[in-house]
Amino acid sequence: MSSDQQIPDPVTDNAAYVRAVHDKGLGFDLRTMSRRKMLGGLGAVFLLGACGSNSDETSTAGSTTSTGVTEIESETNGPYPADGTNGIDVRTESGIVRSDITSSFGDSTTTAEGVPLTIEFTVTDLTGAPLSGAAVYVWHCDRAGLYSLYSEGITEENYLRGIQETDANGVVSFTSIFPACYTGRWPHIHFEVYSSLEDATSGEGTIRKTSQMALPEEVNAVVYATDGYSASVSNMSQVTLEDDNVFGDDDAATELGTVTGSVSKGYVAKLTAAIDPEGTDAQASGGGQGGGTPPSGGPGEGGTPPSGAPSGGMGTPPSGAPQPTASASS
Repeated sequence: MSSDQQIPDPVTDNAAYVRAVHDKGLGFDLRTMSRRKMLGGLGAVFLLGACGSNSDETSTAGSTTSTGVTEIESETNGPYPADGTNGIDVRTESGIVRSDITSSFGDSTTTAEGVPLTIEFTVTDLTGAPLSGAAVYVWHCDRAGLYSLYSEGITEENYLRGIQETDANGVVSFTSIFPACYTGRWPHIHFEVYSSLEDATSGEGTIRKTSQMALPEEVNAVVYATDGYSASVSNMSQVTLEDDNVFGDDDAATELGTVTGSVSKGYVAKLTAAIDPEGTDAQASGGGQGGGTPPSGGPGEGGTPPSGAPSGGMGTPPSGAPQPTASASS
């Protein structure tokens, strides 16, 4: 194809568009392939994500429906979900339904420090219609690459985790901080989608979609140059989207987010996740080929999560957990 002008319009003929551009590389994708057009022209949004694939639950490529809407790819929930799959279930705790997830709730009010990030999810069905009354559970690491409830030193914290119900436009919004890049993994944010808030908080509801959000390289570089993110600079230099063992199969084609803002004013990350409202993502926590080792004694992506931890997350990391190869300054 001699020029970009000959590429079919993705809104009117998405299948032809994908055929025309699928081999043109990440640079072309970031410059010209509006992720929202790939989802039926729904507007600039983030595609949500989860951490660490394993041998039991591998990534599934997003499929494009007859309406031109691409279903977001499924991933595993990784070893730090606190969704009941490894003994800890923060979803059932009073206080988990909240928009500001920067601080712990319950016995602790510790606040996670870092560059401010507002995370906005738009959830749709496979026709592109917004899913009102669905629920999103989100979690991610802090600026040192640690996960609350699991990592050494913060097993008593439950910050950077929360659940919100989608509004009439299928939108939820969380106030958070920009996550770190830890060894072996591209920067990412986890999420699960449920049919309702009751399903999300009961501990028994069906998970309709589990995935991961990949954060864009240009913004990562700016954020990681700030105080508290020093280890992320070296960690980012050792990983790419292409070789990340979660996003590398398709360069996060349905999971790469769009971020706007600045360090001084904070960033806004937006994502649309098209899902099958009747679908099911059966998850097995941790294990396998997830890759990446969060610092300070926390289990790696392939590590063994703590079992039998009390509800609400006073979990104890297992003895002999992999030790860090790099540690972020705090």
